[in-house]
Amino acid sequence: VENFFSETDDFFKNWDWDMQYDVPAVNVKEEKDNFLIDLAAPGMKKEDFKIEMENGVLMISATTEEKKEENTAAFKRQEFSYRNFKRSFWMPENVAADKITAQYDNGILKLILPKTPEIAAPQSKKIEVV
Repeated sequence: VENFFSETDDFFKNWDWDMQYDVPAVNVKEEKDNFLIDLAAPGMKKEDFKIEMENGVLMISATTEEKKEENTAAFKRQEFSYRNFKRSFWMPENVAADKITAQYDNGILKLILPKTPEIAAPQSKKIEVV
């Protein structure tokens, strides 16, 4: 379990994470009307991310593949590079899953999780990154 900061420790619990290379750093902040999550993932594209909310768990994952090929008269060289990660977090009961937004800009994936005054029923939703 990761500790983000004391005000949200009881709400956000790192549920599961798996990675093959690097686990991106995550910042979580609670504001009056929202929770904010910033995830550092430089060198990716918004299409690389998959974000889903299911049964109170927010799952953020990404996969990238890079292929470099060099051909000369003497040799042919190919290099492959893969990067993937998955981070999952238990969400507080007062997150409005249907209003979660995500934006990727300058290597930072920013999620806004609006609060709702009442306890929201667990929902499933795929979140598009803009």
